[in-house]
Amino acid sequence: MSAAAHTAFCGWSQVVSPAMIRQCLKCRVPVLQQSTRAYSIFPTPLDSEEKEMLHRIVRVDHAGEYGANRIYAGQMAVLGRSKSGPLIQEMWDQEKKHLQKFNEILSENRVRPTALLPLWNIAGFALGASTALLGKEGAMACTVAVEESISEHYNSQIRALMEKDPERYTELLQVIKEFRDDEMEHHDTGLEHDAEMVPGYWLMKNVIQLGCKAAIYVSQRI
Repeated sequence: MSAAAHTAFCGWSQVVSPAMIRQCLKCRVPVLQQSTRAYSIFPTPLDSEEKEMLHRIVRVDHAGEYGANRIYAGQMAVLGRSKSGPLIQEMWDQEKKHLQKFNEILSENRVRPTALLPLWNIAGFALGASTALLGKEGAMACTVAVEESISEHYNSQIRALMEKDPERYTELLQVIKEFRDDEMEHHDTGLEHDAEMVPGYWLMKNVIQLGCKAAIYVSQRI
């Protein structure tokens, strides 16, 4: 029996080398990193004031990304089969990733989303579809207006967190900065694809941005 066991062990050691074992252990590391990273984005609040601030930040950011997703959904409903469809889909796919991240942050930190999501669901889709009915230029003008508003909002959050404690909010700042850069990229894409060619561009842009500011204000509080 001992000889058979020795033979089996020797055979197993030849098949499963130390290098293979190390490789398997390395493969497990990313799983552990993924399971803990989401929690580090949102620091544990020190008091009720900081808790309210952090909840307000992620609540309104989640609402903004939700609304942006609905806007792109409306645009795709109208222009999805046009030549502009792939470009709109590409920007929408990035917004989906943003929304997914904020969904995770809200869920893991028990942050209540805004009660106005049903309204943003309808309003966002209607805005995207109605501007897309004006053609590619209308859709791009809407994109420029909305993404500029969101970028400015993200910049204000970045400034506020940097003034408070940039080291404490490092992970949250990284997320906001990354998403801000994506929004600015969408803004520039809209300009590159004739956003300013739509009739009444400046009026449309100002009206949409006024609505965005109102949505940001109420989503932080309700």
